Amino acid sequence: MVGVTVELFAGIAVSDFDRAVAWVESLLGVPATFEAHETERIWTLAEHRMIYVVLEPEHAGHSLVTWFPDDYDEFVAAAEARGITPDTVETYGNGVRKATYHDPDGNEIGIGGAPRDSIA
Repeated sequence: MVGVTVELFAGIAVSDFDRAVAWVESLLGVPATFEAHETERIWTLAEHRMIYVVLEPEHAGHSLVTWFPDDYDEFVAAAEARGITPDTVETYGNGVRKATYHDPDGNEIGIGGAPRDSIA
């Protein structure tokens, strides 16, 4: 895989499309980047890295997605200012931090952060 560009699409299956889109917009603080079709919205997190919400009630609540934004503390604080608070906040033995959110269907959205002592 060295030298190969990979497009990453992480999917979140939901039962109520409008509710899910609104929740993800609140979590991220931005509207979807584009509409794939009437029951799928996509947000670009970084170049070649996207998450999407898709109406698939039969799979809703089983998605697990984690990403590491550039600034963990800023992301968590901004989401909280928009009314989205993590269900759990953990620090692993190696110092890596994780805030875990659950959307209204129970899908898990994890936000990771580098150990505090590694932040320049």
